[in-house]
Amino acid sequence: MCEDPEGFTLWFTGLPCSGKSAVGDRVAEILREKGRRVERLDGDAVRKDLTRDLGFSKKDRDENIRRVTFVAKLLSRNGVAVLTSFISPYREMRDRARRECVNFVEVYAKCPVEVCIGRDVKGMYQKALRGEIKEFTGVSDPYEEPLNAEIVLETDKETVEESAEKVLRRLGELGLA
Repeated sequence: MCEDPEGFTLWFTGLPCSGKSAVGDRVAEILREKGRRVERLDGDAVRKDLTRDLGFSKKDRDENIRRVTFVAKLLSRNGVAVLTSFISPYREMRDRARRECVNFVEVYAKCPVEVCIGRDVKGMYQKALRGEIKEFTGVSDPYEEPLNAEIVLETDKETVEESAEKVLRRLGELGLA
């Protein structure tokens, strides 16, 4: 009988529009092609259902990440490759996710805020800069960069494909892909 592969949680973090979802989607696609069971937990999708009752205060952001961590923990301990894409601006909550999830791998989508602003098709940064959106990460709310992410993507210098390959290479090194 074939042994089930170990589950893991790839936790993509970074500023809004830094490329977290684009790279996460590509990595998920490749892992599925290789026969892995994959679940994507993306900030926009999760906020439409699981955390639709939450706003963007620090308390609500922490609760959002607490709930996502719980789901990722359940899935990863059951052999699923879980790929999350959340700004998750606070180190404390990312560290909590690390402690709770099986084979946690932090992926930092490092990108200068100026590049993120240029990528913003929804106009959220401009609204935040005009003061129309309060508590917007990277403008009026802080983003605490990871101190020891297992993977750092420079999404302003790498293509989505190059970043995805970097993630897959590191997963291979860790014995997870």
